[in-house]
Amino acid sequence: MTNKMPSERTPLSRGSFGKLKAYVALTKPRVIELLLISTVPTMILANHERFGKGLPDIWLILATLIGGALSAGSAGAFNCYIDADIDKLMGRTKGRPLVTGELTKREALIFSYTIGVASIAWLWVFVNFLSAMLSLFAILFYVVIYSLLLKRRTPQNIVWGGAAGSMPILIGWAAVTNELSASAWVLALVLFLWTPPHYWPLSMRYREDYATAGVPMLPVVRGSRSVSVQIILYSWALFVSTLIMIPAGHMGWIYTSVAVITGVWFMFESYVLFNEGYRGEPKNPMRLFHGSITYLTVLFIAIALDPLIYLPLW
Repeated sequence: MTNKMPSERTPLSRGSFGKLKAYVALTKPRVIELLLISTVPTMILANHERFGKGLPDIWLILATLIGGALSAGSAGAFNCYIDADIDKLMGRTKGRPLVTGELTKREALIFSYTIGVASIAWLWVFVNFLSAMLSLFAILFYVVIYSLLLKRRTPQNIVWGGAAGSMPILIGWAAVTNELSASAWVLALVLFLWTPPHYWPLSMRYREDYATAGVPMLPVVRGSRSVSVQIILYSWALFVSTLIMIPAGHMGWIYTSVAVITGVWFMFESYVLFNEGYRGEPKNPMRLFHGSITYLTVLFIAIALDPLIYLPLW
C-alpha cells in the first residue's frame, strides 16, 4: 500500500481553495464589509435608546452580523448572476468569477438562493422575525427592483440601489428593539443619501465602461457638469440628514462634533469635484469615492462611541 505524495494532492486542494475564493468573490465582500460597518454602531445606538445602556448582547451582535453578511452576500451574488453579460464588457468587473469561468451560472444561482434562504432562516431563529423579514425585503428589493428593473433603464439607478444599501441599518435596529423607531429611519436616510455622492464619482471614472456595457449611469447620459451638480445636492441633503439625527437620536457632543467636522470636509471635497466637473472633466473623481468611505466609517464610529461615552448637549 502506497501513500499519495503531497504533490499529488496539491492540484485538488488548490482547486478547492480557488473555488472557495470564487464563491467569496461572488458575494462582493468589500460591499459586505462596508454595509456591516454601519450595523454594529446602529445596534449600540438602538440599545441605548431602548434600554438606556451601551453594548447589546455579544451573541446578538454576532448573530446579526452573520445574518446580515449572508443577506448582503446573497444580493451581491444574485447581482453578479444577473449582470454576467455586462460584467465581461467592463474592465472593472471582468475578473468576476462568472466572467472568468471559475463558476458556472448554475453554481452561482444555487449559491445565491442558498445563502439568501440561510440568512432569513438564521435571523428568524437566532435574532427575530422582523429582522428576517427585513433581510428578505432587502434581497428582493436589490435583486428585483434595482438589478432587474432599474439598473439598465434609468440614470437614477444608484439612488434606488441606496435604498437597498440602507437596509442593514433597519436590520440592526430591529435586531435589538424588534421595532423601527424614528431614529432608525433617519439613520437609514443618512446611508441612503450617502450612496449617490459615493458611487457617482466611481461611475465618472469608469464612464466608458458603463457606456460600452449599455448601462445608463448618470455620467453616461449626462455631462460632468450635471453629475457634479447632483453630487452637490445629495451632499447637502446628506449633511442635513446627519444634523437631523442629533435631535432624532438624542445624540451627544461626540457624534455632533464629528458629524459637523466630517460633514464640512465632505462638502469641501464635493465642491472640489463640482468645480472641476463644472469646468470640464474632473481630474480625480476617485478621491471623493475613497473619501466617502472614510467619511462613513468615521461617522459610524462616532455613532457607536456617542452612547458609550455620552456627553449630552444640554
